[in-house]
Amino acid sequence: MIWKPQQLGKKGLSPEELVQDKKNCRKFGPCGVGKKALYLNSFYFERRYYIPLSSVKRAYKRIAMSKGGFTGKGMFATIPYLVVEYDDGKEKQCNFKVEEQVDQLLHYLGEKHPEIKLHSKQAERKLLEKKRLLEEKKEKLAIAEAKQDIQMLERCQAYLEKRPSLSNDLSDAAKRKRAYDQSNPSYRWVALFITLLGAAAFLYGVYALMTHAGFGMYFLLFGLAAIFLFASVSVIPTSRNNKRYIEQHLDEAIGALDRYIKNYPDFPVPAYYAHPVVLKRMIDILADGRAKNIQESLEVLKLDLKALNSSVAVEQEEYDEVIAIKPMFLLMDYK
Repeated sequence: MIWKPQQLGKKGLSPEELVQDKKNCRKFGPCGVGKKALYLNSFYFERRYYIPLSSVKRAYKRIAMSKGGFTGKGMFATIPYLVVEYDDGKEKQCNFKVEEQVDQLLHYLGEKHPEIKLHSKQAERKLLEKKRLLEEKKEKLAIAEAKQDIQMLERCQAYLEKRPSLSNDLSDAAKRKRAYDQSNPSYRWVALFITLLGAAAFLYGVYALMTHAGFGMYFLLFGLAAIFLFASVSVIPTSRNNKRYIEQHLDEAIGALDRYIKNYPDFPVPAYYAHPVVLKRMIDILADGRAKNIQESLEVLKLDLKALNSSVAVEQEEYDEVIAIKPMFLLMDYK
């Protein structure tokens, strides 16, 4: 092991356990989840620290607006963090470039280690209060049909949550397709050209240093800077970042969900909207009395999502929900 992770907290792993666990850990951006420890990044190095999973009390996402944009409005220009609480109230915050990687890590951690809480204490209190109010609303519903529809949606939501990877794949594929469609194609080729230019400069810099040709160090540094800068962003065309692959990934995600929900009689939404968050928000709409049946609740949800844009203030929980499902509706043009 070239870089031995630094222990955080009171407990630690033996050198042999640490080597094996880090080698086989599941990587999510700069962090990772092993069988025995959670691996966290420093500002410059990936998986620089580790905390035994037995010491982890909470792990959750924190969102901050980028510089100059902290207005409390919108769902964009954000900086995602993974926050880990361990031992007796200690906290480690890790910055990510891609928010989806934080979500994927937390989903994986929740599946493998359900004993670890995935919300901050403040968010947990809000969720419990919201759940209590929702249950009260359900009890007060006078329309028997609405109660039956809510119960059906809850059963369907539980059915989807048995295979969370299917809905997560659909959400991730829709986000990638939406981001690809919205980006300027010329940027991708410019980034590729600069990266290749940086690689050429780097090779010439190595050659110049070996032959004492002069100015080799400048070419070397420029090449490294260009390679690291553009290799870390998702705009360069690659075998996994092109229109054909992204569309194929989306079709496969929808197909997998279509096959899964066919085993459930009269599933209330099509496969391209089959996500637990969609059903959860439909339940909220019915409980609030904003719709009388399942079909109406889906139409109201579409109107709600259309109304949400970068000028609308949202709470963290709603931000996560909207980010997960709105790209799916945008791609399908809300049909």
